Amino acid sequence: MAKAIFNGSVIAESDTVETIEGNAYFPPSAVDQTFFTDTDHTTFRGWKGTASYYSVTVNGKTAENSAWTYKDPKSEAENIRDFVAFYSVVKIEP
Repeated sequence: MAKAIFNGSVIAESDTVETIEGNAYFPPSAVDQTFFTDTDHTTFRGWKGTASYYSVTVNGKTAENSAWTYKDPKSEAENIRDFVAFYSVVKIEP
């Protein structure tokens, strides 16, 4: 089971993740939304589309724009629609 851990708490956990370009993408149902806040930050990746970002807050510690998702991906990335991936500030355990 893959786990995403920030500041000592599991913020996402799933038996099934999509691994793309070295990043583990967790299905939306595996993410504990109580730790996430939408931000206005976006980035664009050619074959995936525009990524939307979240800040993650656990026990008073916040990692700004540390998680991202593709809410409307290009067709080549449809398999990760709404899945969530994390920057290295969030520890991923296999």
